[in-house]
Amino acid sequence: MSDNRTKLQYLDAMGIQVWRRRHLPVATADSETQLEPVTSVGTPTREVDFDVASMDWQELATAVSGCRRCNLHSTRTQTVFGVGSQRARWVFVGEAPGADEDRQGEPFVGRAGQLLNAMLFALGLAREEVYIANVLKCRPPENRDPRPEEVEQCEPYLIRQIELIQPAIIVALGRHAVHSLLKTDQALGKLRGTRHDYHGIPLIATYHPAYLLRSPGEKAKAWDDLKLARSIVAVS
Repeated sequence: MSDNRTKLQYLDAMGIQVWRRRHLPVATADSETQLEPVTSVGTPTREVDFDVASMDWQELATAVSGCRRCNLHSTRTQTVFGVGSQRARWVFVGEAPGADEDRQGEPFVGRAGQLLNAMLFALGLAREEVYIANVLKCRPPENRDPRPEEVEQCEPYLIRQIELIQPAIIVALGRHAVHSLLKTDQALGKLRGTRHDYHGIPLIATYHPAYLLRSPGEKAKAWDDLKLARSIVAVS
């Protein structure tokens, strides 16, 4: 994957001509003046349950694997905890596992996962360097939307993961993930392009890779979102 030809093939998967430069523009200290002000949209106020807040990585993984806090435990094949570096500067959060993730126990596999890998590659990142998780750790039946009570019961796990990692940026992927994290029902189009906050960590909202596969014309907007996220990381 190190030569330029292979990189261009990855970038072609996203279908964005601007990504086809040999070298991606590097953010500088001046980028800080270009950032949008932090908004207060839906800033969460719910505290992590004390028992979860005190857990280390192994304890947290064990708790998730045996979790029965909501009814999704009765229909799952297995939980999907998250993957990646525990010292990552970037955390990507989707809404919930799908059928492939439920079978394999790993978030963002299949075509959507391949596209996410291409997005990471364009940023100069490998999947192993970032951390990837979902708002829900169990698949909702028939891939239905997460329910508010399921998000409420599962969110302490994600909060603790983020506390342990202390990333420089969170990228929320897709409408449901954005709404769950920011506690808002505003349209994703209105939440894009602005720096938000999630428990003290900058958060950027963008489209889910599965949506980009269905709507390739929106990929350029997703790239704009990733560039904004990169500029925040560069000055952190």
